[in-house]
This record gives sequence, C-alpha cells and structure tokens, in this order.
Amino acid sequence: MTDPIAPAAPDGVLASLHPDCPDWRRLGPTPRDAAVRALGAAVEIDAQNRDQQWSKGFTRRRLIQGGAAVGVASIASQLVTSRVSFAANAAAIPGTLIVVFLRGGMDGLSVLQPASAATGLNVLAGKRSRLLSPTSKLLTLTGGLAGFGLHPSLAALKPLIAAGRFAAIPAVSTPDVSRSHFQAQDCLERGGSGETGTGTGWLDRVLQQSGAGTTFRAVASSSRLPRSLVGSNNAVVVPDLSEMSLDTDQPAATIAALRSLYTGVGGPTGLQASIALGASVTASALAAREKADIEANRRPVYPANSFAGDLRTLATMISANIGVRVGSIDVGGWDMHTDLIGDMPTLLKSVADGLSVFFRDLGAKADTTTVVVMSEFGRRMEQNDNAGADHGHGGVALVMGGGVRGGVRGRWAGLGPSVLDHGDVPGTNDYRTVLGEVVGKRLGLTASQVGQVFPGFPIGGLRLGVMR
Repeated sequence: MTDPIAPAAPDGVLASLHPDCPDWRRLGPTPRDAAVRALGAAVEIDAQNRDQQWSKGFTRRRLIQGGAAVGVASIASQLVTSRVSFAANAAAIPGTLIVVFLRGGMDGLSVLQPASAATGLNVLAGKRSRLLSPTSKLLTLTGGLAGFGLHPSLAALKPLIAAGRFAAIPAVSTPDVSRSHFQAQDCLERGGSGETGTGTGWLDRVLQQSGAGTTFRAVASSSRLPRSLVGSNNAVVVPDLSEMSLDTDQPAATIAALRSLYTGVGGPTGLQASIALGASVTASALAAREKADIEANRRPVYPANSFAGDLRTLATMISANIGVRVGSIDVGGWDMHTDLIGDMPTLLKSVADGLSVFFRDLGAKADTTTVVVMSEFGRRMEQNDNAGADHGHGGVALVMGGGVRGGVRGRWAGLGPSVLDHGDVPGTNDYRTVLGEVVGKRLGLTASQVGQVFPGFPIGGLRLGVMR
C-alpha cells in the first residue's frame, strides 16, 4: 500500500544512484524512508559533483590526449604538491595497501555463508533457499569464529587461505544505515558518518599521516579518482601505464628537449615540470618492461578482464620499488537484484582469479602487500521474487596478503528475529575498526595517527585480530 505522506522520488535520482535498481522504494525499509533518502541523495549528488569539479583545481583535469609529451602532460595534470618528491626514498615504506571496492552492494551472506545452525544456516534455509551454496562445497576457513564457509567460486584463493593469510569479517558496515548506493559509498569512502566525516577521503588522510613519499605513493588504477583519495594529498590516476608514458619513438630526445625548455625555471612551475618528467620517464620504462616480460613469459598470465589488468599494473609498480603505499581499484556489477545465483559465481571467480595471480606475480613483495576487498553494504537476508536480494545493511569484508591473521574475525550475533535490523544483517563490526587495524599494521601508523584518519571514532584499543 502506498504511504499517503511519502514524497515522490525526484526524476533522475534513481538513474544516478543505481541504474540496475529501477524501484526507488528499495532505498529504505518503508516508502516514506526511501523517498526521504532519495531526495537527500539528489542533493548530495549535486553537491558532490560541484565539489569534485572544483576542489582539486588544475589537478582534477582530464588526461591530455595526443602529442609526443602525452605522458608528461598526464602526470602534470594531476601533479603532486611540493611536499611529495619523486626522489623520496621509496625503499623506506613499510608496505602497500590495496583497496578493492566492489560497487553495488556485494551479498555478504553468499560470500561468507553461515554453515551451521549456531551461525544461522537453518534461518537462511527458510529465507533464501534459492541463493544458498551447498555446505559441502563451501571453502573452510580456520581460525577465529567457527561455523562459516566461503563461496566455492573463491577457490583460486586457497593458497592464501591455507597459508593463514586470508581473513573474512562478517556483519561489517558503515556507521550510517542507508540503502542508497551513493550515500553508503560516500560514507564509506569518507571514512565516517555524515556527522563525523570530513570533506576528504579516508585514504587521503592515510597519506597525510604517512608523510612525504614519491609521486607514485598513491595510485588509482582506474579512469577516475575515487572518493576515498580526494583531498590535498594528490594521487595519480593510472588507467594504464602506457597512458602515462611518452608517446614517441624517440623518448631520450623528447625528454632532453622537454628538460631544456624548463632549464633555469624555478618556483612551482619548475618543480612540477621536474617531477612530471621524472615520473613519465619511470612510467615509460615500466610500460616497456611490462610488455617485454609478458612477451617473454616472465610473468604469470592474468585473466583477460579489466580488473586483472588493473592488478597487473599495480603489481608492476609495486615490484619496481617506486614507493607505492596505497592502491585503489573499483569493480562494478554487484547490485544483484536479479539472478544472484547466476551472477555471483562469475564475478567472485573473476575477483579470486585476478587476486591469485596478483599475489603470485608480486613474489617477495606479497609479504608486505595487503589487500582489502569491501563493498558499500550487504544484501537483505531474504531472497526476492527475482532470484536476487535487495539492498541490506551488514555485509562482509575480505582482507588478504602479508601480515593478515587468517580466519573469520570480528563479532557475529546470529540471524535470530531479535538480532536482525529490519530484515537485514546488523552491522556489528564497524568498517573503521577493520580499516584502522589494517593501516596501522600495514602502513605503520600509530594509534594517534589512525585516530586522525577516522576522526570522531574511538578507534584506540579496538582490534578484531585481522592483522598479526
């Protein structure tokens, strides 16, 4: 029945929030709540568009296309500040954090499925029987909470699981309870609720606390800068190494000519030119090395998809010791209102296959590289009529790689009627606790510094045991 006092959702809001979700009422538990959230999201979308357009000044320009110096222009258009020197000591970094954002709302109950009556399997059997994996096919995680199993499509990650380098955190959530993709993603990428968050992204604040580094200390392996890296500590957007390289058959001569143009030039312009030229030379060398290694079969073969290509780019840069501290990758397609049982295995296998090759490709660098896989929210416990699941709250986070303490970590309250949040898995584990522990251990931040990354959140002393 229609709520007589629920305002109508504004035109165009739903297309912006999530094109695969045509029913705006799914933004909230009731039509009234959903309409209010839709109206609020429309305002936030407009504000974010304006903020992203102007907040970075010239550093937000598109990559310049064409010309012999395309690589230099690409770097210069998103150049780091004077506090970040290309000549900084790359060897001094304690490791690298890679954040993989699965956009759309990954179904946590499919990825990390309760596999015993104690954890809620019987409840799930009555509410989402079409979406369950047979318990005999689930992958076993040893350590931490018992009674869970991983989706069988993650089988490529078995070496990490067996080595105790794979952790899963159930019932993880942002502090804001929102079923709007935009609002939940914005909250997660800011690293706080609307009341306690800031205008910068949480990864930008990680960089602020980490101190100066190289031009490549923060890399977004995508076509745009993610919200988590927006701020004053500039990150480099690298959709492909070749796009940062010198587009010329005479790179040495081109560099010499460009250097001569800036000889004697001081101030910000000279500094920017020097950093851009150095970074573009590095990118050119890396692109050539990557191409030669692939042709000579010196690197493991990655799957033929864009996610795997992004991982290969990051592996090339990490292995080259150019000071990559933070990397970011976005993967879409996780808003599974329909045919979840068909789409989920395909996408999970793609993620697992890519990450498996990535860690093998890193070699010894795998010991100091940690990957966090996360999504803005989970799905509802009950299946819908289209063999899918609608927007929920608590989801799952996956942490893997160097320094990880394997197993199922965090708190789990079960799936009883008194536990559920309007039919959703409650958020018993805050994302900031997970991320704070990871950046503290992997990137060497102190408790005080982690507190600056997540302002207003009492992170001191909070640990889930995800990291060793």
